[in-house]
Amino acid sequence: MSRRTLRDRENLLEDAVGDLARAAHASAVERVVATMRERLGEALTLQDLADVAHLSPYYFARVFRDITGIPPAEYLAALRVQEAKRLLLTTQASVTDVCFEVGYTGLGTFTARFARLVGVSPGRLRRRAEDVDGLVAGAPPYGGGGGGAGGAAAAGGGVNGGVGGVVHAPDAARGLIFVGLFPTPIPQSTPVGSALLDGPGAYHIPCVPDGRYYALAAAFPPTARGLAYLVPGDGLRVGAARAPVTVRGGRARERADIVVRPPRPTGPPLLVALPFLLVGHQRPAHD
Repeated sequence: MSRRTLRDRENLLEDAVGDLARAAHASAVERVVATMRERLGEALTLQDLADVAHLSPYYFARVFRDITGIPPAEYLAALRVQEAKRLLLTTQASVTDVCFEVGYTGLGTFTARFARLVGVSPGRLRRRAEDVDGLVAGAPPYGGGGGGAGGAAAAGGGVNGGVGGVVHAPDAARGLIFVGLFPTPIPQSTPVGSALLDGPGAYHIPCVPDGRYYALAAAFPPTARGLAYLVPGDGLRVGAARAPVTVRGGRARERADIVVRPPRPTGPPLLVALPFLLVGHQRPAHD
């Protein structure tokens, strides 16, 4: 057997072993995320989660971040806030009861973190939930790239600066698509910029501060109403640009194309209260 043939076989073996390891890691992280969801009210430690994955704490933390893009503790905190949002909007439980139900021991800490990650306080979210349809209906699409040369320029940031790209939705019916730029891989807090599209296509977010951002999109079915925008169901499609976007001198160095698909079991929770981002884009009232 020639040296080249032997080397090729060794490379194939290494690739096969690597594929098996990645599959095993993905399965372990899915088990951990399922455990997090089942035990949100418990004080789970890194060791507890590593035991579920059958890995050492150090190696588990690295594997979890490689697969989800987020450290385990941050992911768990996001799941807790996501569940708190669901409970506030679908049950009559008090804010205090929700706080303890999702694992917080202090109401002040819970309220502050919820407001920071969702964009509104727990009480305000509940009070304004009935306004969601009006907010969505009153906000025309904005930040769309359009067609032709203008659309192409917008999709790449072009001469207008900012961040642009194209949202693709291979299996989604045409409905509203929110696009936002976030400092972390989790769609939480208020994005540094956003766009609202009435279907797949080009988008452009102008006036973006210099920095490094994650371009994330959430596509809703055309039948979405009310709470479906705050507690999305099976019709939700989500996606992220393949890599973080770097903005320098007010202009992105590359396009940020996004493909939206059904959420992965290990995908980041959708925390931000998207309809409330539209307040500044309402149509003017007519007498």
